[in-house]
Amino acid sequence: MLRDILREDAQALAVAGAIAHIRPDILVLQGIDYDHHGYGVQALMALIAKQGVTYPYHFAARPNSGMATDLDMNGDGYRGGPRDSQGFGRYAGHRGMAVLSKWPVITQGFRNMSATLWKDLPGSVLPVWPDGKPFPSQAAQDIQRLSHVGHWDVPIAMPSAAPLHILAFHATPPVFDGPEDQNGRRNADEIRFWQLYLDGGIGAAPKGRFVIAGIANVDPERGAGRAQAIRDLLSDPRLQDPVPTSPAHGTRTVDWPEPDPGDMRASYILPSVELDVVAKGVFWPAPETPEADFLQHDGEDASRHRIVWVDLDL
Repeated sequence: MLRDILREDAQALAVAGAIAHIRPDILVLQGIDYDHHGYGVQALMALIAKQGVTYPYHFAARPNSGMATDLDMNGDGYRGGPRDSQGFGRYAGHRGMAVLSKWPVITQGFRNMSATLWKDLPGSVLPVWPDGKPFPSQAAQDIQRLSHVGHWDVPIAMPSAAPLHILAFHATPPVFDGPEDQNGRRNADEIRFWQLYLDGGIGAAPKGRFVIAGIANVDPERGAGRAQAIRDLLSDPRLQDPVPTSPAHGTRTVDWPEPDPGDMRASYILPSVELDVVAKGVFWPAPETPEADFLQHDGEDASRHRIVWVDLDL
């Protein structure tokens, strides 16, 4: 990834161009590889800066994706594969997260809940084999983290207001498993995590205004997954769902192949109820329109996922 960004390949330029076109003040960036020194994210920030948008601050922590274990974590009888990591990944740091910001990140206030064990989440129902034994094994469940990538609370210092907490996450897709529904169950609990966090059931509840932002990988109305989890989150009275849309694709945020699963709403920005939403959208222009050029470069798409944005009056 770092090599391709430094070479300014077509996809890297498409990503930078789309971000520069939308110009978010705070960006929760998904699917970017993590490295200890931050070379990858800084290279992308430099490429975005060439497009005219500068981010003085950023934050990234090691994701669970690609974090190796020494166990069979998906029940296929083998060890050492990408699905045997804490979260799917072919190497350490694969497909992580980062937060880019125009305003300082309050790093001393950062909370990383990514090490929370799935079995320790209140109310979790872990997968089992047909005979009732833990799936894929008791040893695997004893070390299995809940977060596919991470659950973060990242406070941002606002210039003329109290800090804004960015609650960032990227849940596992609720597919690519078997009848035990390992990924479906995990996805639902990764989403449900935020309500428990706001309840104070996982450490102290966050103080002040916040925005949940990330990829839930499940649509409340269509496709695979335990949709009740996202419905419950969207209807939580502490949150508001601005329902961002695009003229061409409505609420859908990802261009997955038809018919299975097809275009879906997978990404969400959910501000706390006291925040004033003044505008919102999904950047997914119709083909053959001038703005559609910002989704690709030399025929290469930036991503299957689209930028979801919300403007808040602070």
